[in-house]
Amino acid sequence: MQGPLIDTLARQGITRRTFLKYCATLASMMALPPAAGRAMAEAMAAARRPSVIWLPFQECTGCTESITRSHSPTLEGMIFDMISLDYQETLMAAAGHQAEEARHAAMKENAGKYLLVVDGSIPLGRDGAYSCIGGRSNVDILKEAAEGAAAIVAMGSCASYGGIPKANPNPTGAVSVSDIVTNKPIVNIPGCPPIPVVMTGVLAHYLTFGSLPELDEKGRPKAFFGETIHDRCYRRPFYDQGKFAKTFDDEGARMGWCLFELGCKGPVTYNACATVKWNGGTSWPVESGHGCLGCSEPDFWDAGGFYKALSVPADPLRIGAAAAIAGAGAGVAVSFANRAKKNVARQTHETLTVEDLEK
Repeated sequence: MQGPLIDTLARQGITRRTFLKYCATLASMMALPPAAGRAMAEAMAAARRPSVIWLPFQECTGCTESITRSHSPTLEGMIFDMISLDYQETLMAAAGHQAEEARHAAMKENAGKYLLVVDGSIPLGRDGAYSCIGGRSNVDILKEAAEGAAAIVAMGSCASYGGIPKANPNPTGAVSVSDIVTNKPIVNIPGCPPIPVVMTGVLAHYLTFGSLPELDEKGRPKAFFGETIHDRCYRRPFYDQGKFAKTFDDEGARMGWCLFELGCKGPVTYNACATVKWNGGTSWPVESGHGCLGCSEPDFWDAGGFYKALSVPADPLRIGAAAAIAGAGAGVAVSFANRAKKNVARQTHETLTVEDLEK
């Protein structure tokens, strides 16, 4: 393998073997065939660093904080050597006019080729005056930068869906990137904040294949958002057995029982938290004893109380089907059906079977 990237990595002490292992891991996480790891390594090793312009808009900087905590490789060791980060006002040394000049220069020199990363929602209220950079509104800067971009990565739930700024009553008129830009390929990487390795995977895929990865109906990479938190949760067996923690400090919680009744939104939330985890693969919210908030889904802030269990239909005879539709699967449907059976039997003094409930 020869090329600008592999030479840069070699100077930093990163061996070809380590680089190959990293690419193989990325390929596996993205559900690509085994040979794709080698192809990914060859393509990235030979690639010249693409220009990336990162625009932070109406956000809390949590997405940037998350990416800077990328591990194995670190953001400095992989992302910043794999790409040319030509503009990111939070991380770059330049400021003021110098920073804006750097952005314009990168856009001009790499017209039609650069990747545009956006984190934060875009406020439209008062002609965009709620959030401005250098005296210009976010919406104006976004339209200008999107015009010359090859593709756009909406980083975090705010850029992907509007996020918390869009929550009722949405005083700034916040919207997502895709609400404004409709003529460019866009990949959404939601999460509050998003998982660092997901960003790494999307960039690696783009460098390797020259295109964005396969996306779902919400514009998210299927490799990372193809299954619910519930599908991969290690507490799932307790859910299927009907074992639920009633409080955060009861015996069930100490035994690692399911947190569904404490408001966990895992059954309706698509993300890779349960498999990729956080902080170097150390843990994730559910493993730490807290239910999923559903932060990678649209309008999660307005979806209901974080500690209120997901609602089910009032008619217990339809609970099994509703649970299946919600994506929990056959085991979940049976669990709900069994609980419904007990409730109906107590009320009617009749003995019902699961088959009766599923009719």
